[in-house]
Parts: sequence; structure tokens; C-alpha cells
Amino acid sequence: MKVKEVANLVGISVRTLHHYDEIGLLTSEETTESGYRIYSVNDLETLQQILFFKELGFPLKKIKEIIGSPSFDRQEALEMHRNLLLEKRNRLDKMIATVDKTIQDMKGEIKMSNKEKFEGFDFSHNPYEQEARERWGDKAVDESNAKINSMSQDEKKAFGDEFNAIYRDLAAIRHEAPDSDVAQEGIEKWYHFLNRMGSYSLDAFKGLGQMYVDDERFTKNIDQFGDGLAVFMRDAMAVYADRHKK
Repeated sequence: MKVKEVANLVGISVRTLHHYDEIGLLTSEETTESGYRIYSVNDLETLQQILFFKELGFPLKKIKEIIGSPSFDRQEALEMHRNLLLEKRNRLDKMIATVDKTIQDMKGEIKMSNKEKFEGFDFSHNPYEQEARERWGDKAVDESNAKINSMSQDEKKAFGDEFNAIYRDLAAIRHEAPDSDVAQEGIEKWYHFLNRMGSYSLDAFKGLGQMYVDDERFTKNIDQFGDGLAVFMRDAMAVYADRHKK
């Protein structure tokens, strides 16, 4: 199968497949005389593994390390995927039940306890944590985790509300120039918010912004607030970092 055929079959972009090839994660076994990639059945099986790992929050660097290991066993990996996905489904089922109960509570049909309002939420596991450790070191991540874990449920809710408010405000100005005063004022709030939870240098802040675009998981989540927000934040964060280093 050619690249476009694989992209259409799987539901990912051609650009993503090219990226996997460039980083050596998924290189097609064959190419045509014209240089077009041809994906074999084995390539598709490898792609399936990659996507399973991605669904479970593994960074591409770690996926490449795992599937490239001589000891990698596809069947064993599938069994692991199944167990982890069942665990994820169980957590999502709990969150769906919490949403349903909250709707009933708002309608006055039931009365929820404070504990019930937060059933299903799990702040003990962050799918990006290992990647963050690799990029910025254990100390910054541990400091951030310690602050979050020390919060009460009400404080965690307030934290989440403030997080969402900042993103909504940034989404509202995402069509402004990244170096404009309004954009820089908005992104400064994001910088100070992050540094309340951890310790981000200006270089780390700029690098985080770049990851918003380089890692499609971040792009997808951020752009839920508005198409193009991830790119806007990357550019505004780079301007902010460069200005304040001078």
C-alpha cells in the first residue's frame, strides 16, 4: 500500500507517516522506482503497535525504543495493550457515570456528595510525565507533582478552572500577532501560572511551546479551544522567552 492509502485506511495524516519515517519509527520495507514508499503487511502491524502505544500515552521516542528492542514480543505487547485499555475504559466509565450524576444533580433529581463529584478523576498518572522528565529533569516534574498532590479537591477544581480560563482567553486572541502587546500579556499569564506549579526557565518555556506543535497529542488537545491555538502559543511563548532573556 502507498502512503496515502495507508493514511486513509488508518485515519492519520500523510504528514504523520512521513514524520514516523524521518525519525526511524516506521520505515517502509519497499519503495517504488519513483521513490514512493510501499507499506507491507509487516509495516501495517508495526503501525498498529505504534498507535496502540500512542493511545496509552507513550511518547514516540519511547515507542521507538520498545518496538526496536530485540526482546520485543508482539503478542505480549498486545496482551499488555488490552490490560491497559481495560484499565483506561474502567476509568472512563467512572468519569461518564460522574458526568451523568452531575447532570442529575443540576436538575435536582439527586444530591451528590463532594466526594462523588470527583469520582473517576486520577491525577496520579500523567501520560506526558516520562517525556517531561526526559526534557526537563526529575526535579521540575517532582516539584509540580508534589504541589498538585498536596491540593484539596476544591483547590484542584479551582486549578483546573483557572487553567481552562487562561486557554479560553488565549484562544480569543489567537488571531493577533504573537508579538503584539495583547498576545504577550496573555502568554505572560500562562508563564506565571506554570511557574506556580513548577520551575520553568525561559528556555524550558520556549521548548514547551515548540512541543505544543511538534507533538500532535498536545496540538490536538490545545486546539480544542480554537483551531491554530497551539501554533499561536508556540510563537507567543518564543517571543516572550527571547524578550525576557535580554
